[in-house]
Amino acid sequence: FAEKNKGHRSSPGCFGYPLSIFFIVINEFCERFSYYGMRAVLVLYFKYFLSWDDNLATAIYHTFVALCYLTPILGALVADSWLGKFKTIVYLSIVYTIGQTVLSVGSINDMLDQNKDGVPDDPKIPIALSMVGLVLIALGTGGIKPCVAAFGGDQFEDHQEKQRTRFFSIFYLSINAGSLISTIVTPILRELQCGIHTTQQCYPLAFGIPAVLMAVALLVFIAGSTMYKKVEPQGNIMIRVVKCIVFAVRNRFKHRSKQYPKREHWMDWANEKYDKQLIAQIKMVLKVLFLYIPLPMFWALFDQQGSRWTLQATTMNGDFTVNPILIIIMVPVVDAVLYPLIKKCHINFTPLRKMTVGMLLAALAFVAAALVQIQIDKTLPVFPMDGESQIKVINLGNENAAIKFTDTLPPVNVASSASVCVVNNCRLYLTICICIMNSIVFKRVFCLLRFISNMNSTVNITMSNTVFTEVTYLSVTNYTAFKRGSMMIKVDSDTFHCNTTSMTFGYGSAYTIILEGCNNDSLSLGYVEDIEPNTINMAWQIPQYFIITCAEVVFSVTGLSFSYSQAPANMKSVLQAGWLLTVAVGNIIVLIIAGASKLSEQWAEYVLFASLLVGVTIIFAIMAYFYTYVDPAEVEAQFNEDENKREEKVDSQIKVLSLMQHRD
Repeated sequence: FAEKNKGHRSSPGCFGYPLSIFFIVINEFCERFSYYGMRAVLVLYFKYFLSWDDNLATAIYHTFVALCYLTPILGALVADSWLGKFKTIVYLSIVYTIGQTVLSVGSINDMLDQNKDGVPDDPKIPIALSMVGLVLIALGTGGIKPCVAAFGGDQFEDHQEKQRTRFFSIFYLSINAGSLISTIVTPILRELQCGIHTTQQCYPLAFGIPAVLMAVALLVFIAGSTMYKKVEPQGNIMIRVVKCIVFAVRNRFKHRSKQYPKREHWMDWANEKYDKQLIAQIKMVLKVLFLYIPLPMFWALFDQQGSRWTLQATTMNGDFTVNPILIIIMVPVVDAVLYPLIKKCHINFTPLRKMTVGMLLAALAFVAAALVQIQIDKTLPVFPMDGESQIKVINLGNENAAIKFTDTLPPVNVASSASVCVVNNCRLYLTICICIMNSIVFKRVFCLLRFISNMNSTVNITMSNTVFTEVTYLSVTNYTAFKRGSMMIKVDSDTFHCNTTSMTFGYGSAYTIILEGCNNDSLSLGYVEDIEPNTINMAWQIPQYFIITCAEVVFSVTGLSFSYSQAPANMKSVLQAGWLLTVAVGNIIVLIIAGASKLSEQWAEYVLFASLLVGVTIIFAIMAYFYTYVDPAEVEAQFNEDENKREEKVDSQIKVLSLMQHRD
């Protein structure tokens, strides 16, 4: 008994739970704040700081997420074979913190902009730093993923199965509490303006705060060190499992002739070399891993909340965070109300049935997203296709103007103080002195504004701490991104100073603001709407977020508990890594399908993913129907009992032989 429990410490209790788990829960809260806070603005960082297009930003985002869920295999191998869960969590958390710091440093524009012109001198530097930081983050967060939940489960005694089950719900609540706060805070931090020489959206702070929280998570985890029950690594179990499987396969094909009798299970062909308990444990793991095969399709849909759904939101009007809030509400409601109610109705709602329902709900969420996307597409501006061009013509004169392009196109009349947008599939020729021409290049984030001066003096324009210097008569500034809403506009020259409050600008809009004159310190403005504001409110995303949140509660929380309950004692981290591996494969599926489908309409891609998940769910339901639940503790106890009987039999035989020798 002493040898078996070597390295274990008795943890003080609190409300029937080991006190040590509270350190683990707090650590998980801080770590998830760090991860989801960084991830909340990551695709926007790719698009607006690194200037990548939607497809590249989406591809890199899902590649990063896939890497985060591939590295758990490495973490499980290290934890179960060499370092143990505690040391693995500590060491990889240090790597994690370094990665968050590198990513934050890579987003500091001032360090990379020696000419102070707002543009990095070498754009490869922020990209390189960002990629190094993301790789370290993926190694850190992925490496500790299979260890933290399993380490928390290790803190309970065998008679605390009820507390252990509730721990996983509390554990998942801490994940979503950290996610909730971080996904509210980090976008606010990103919107701040920061910088020494040039202002920028404050990605250094949005990434820096998660780095600090990751350091806090590490310190909190270490603080509970003396209370933890630390299970010593059980040897290189993963390699033993692989070797046992390979031997069974080889032995089976080696003895394919009919003279060798069939065996109940193909793993039984390893009996000649490996003990039966290990073979039985591998059978349990393989049964669960076989069930995991269809699961990546769920994650392929679920993780698009951070990519496609985020980009969908940038074409809508509004700003809110839904999923983590719903998780905080839904987990206790489902756990304390819905499941007991279903049980009272005498419905056998098994874990695998819960997961099946979760998969169907995720498909339904994507149908809702497709319906929203169809409505958004009706409001989006029409952009020129390949071989076409687009020009905005603004008449700053006092009379109407007729513009002639070529002999093949009819003349265009532009009224005084009005504008016209012309799209043509050939080159445009314009020669007119009272009009200002400028092609529109914009990003549909917040709003984009530019100024045209119709004032005879050279002026400086200030709007929301952004200064446009020496704007001359009939000159036009570049488009600049501003927050939505109204702002104070100030115009200064050598002879006058005037200001006024602008109109209210909406999400995704683009305006040309005409400086028409200054009268008694009051600035007169004209407005030309280049791109109308987004009109579909983000509230229309609530149904899809609500549905996919319900899907997450019944699928992911159940899956975590199911993975732990069906795993042998010495293979829990391995099975947790297998569960997390399904998330990685799901993100790889996104890359494959999005790249291969070539669908021009985003709503059609949503429907495609939903249809694929429905088909996969049917397969999973059939597999789940034939699954037999096991209790690993009972199986291991049976083997221990049989082993004790064998030892007693051997002892009795030895005693008999001793007596016989004594008589002789």
